[in-house]
Amino acid sequence: MEEIEVPTEHLHEHMEHEAEEGKEKWVLGVALSSAFLAALAAVASLMAGHHANEAMIDQIRASDQWNYYQAKGIKSAVLSSKMDLLKGEHHKVSPKDDEKIKQYKEDQDKISEEAKKDEESSEAHLGHHVILARAVTLFQVAIAIGAIAALARRRAFWYVSLGFGAVGLFFFIQGLLL
Repeated sequence: MEEIEVPTEHLHEHMEHEAEEGKEKWVLGVALSSAFLAALAAVASLMAGHHANEAMIDQIRASDQWNYYQAKGIKSAVLSSKMDLLKGEHHKVSPKDDEKIKQYKEDQDKISEEAKKDEESSEAHLGHHVILARAVTLFQVAIAIGAIAALARRRAFWYVSLGFGAVGLFFFIQGLLL
């Protein structure tokens, strides 16, 4: 999966410029809060990408395990067919063949367990990815609304921006704790 990009660098530059030239002190608060939100967005983006990659790796491992499981099943079926043919021709069946079929079944049980663990791990990582991706999105929206606040000189928009940032921070913390 691709890493989530945070295309808000130009907004930061513009807000910093407005804060330096503006007479309204709250615009500096907009610039600082947006810079803080951008840093959180960058960290959340990296973490979301990490969890997406881990989910994919675990899913590939699970798929490999299921392929191995099927291979053991095919070997067992071939051996069973051999034994049935020998019995049908009234030949003696080796006791080693019976043991081998039992071994294949035990191997399949172990392989199945491992595959299920890998699938569960993949789902857990994907859940983390989704939560952190929500945080990144909310941080980006907060930064954009902050830019609107600075450009339009509307303090109310800054408060809305902080609200979106707070919800993004909630998802970010939730993504860390799960």
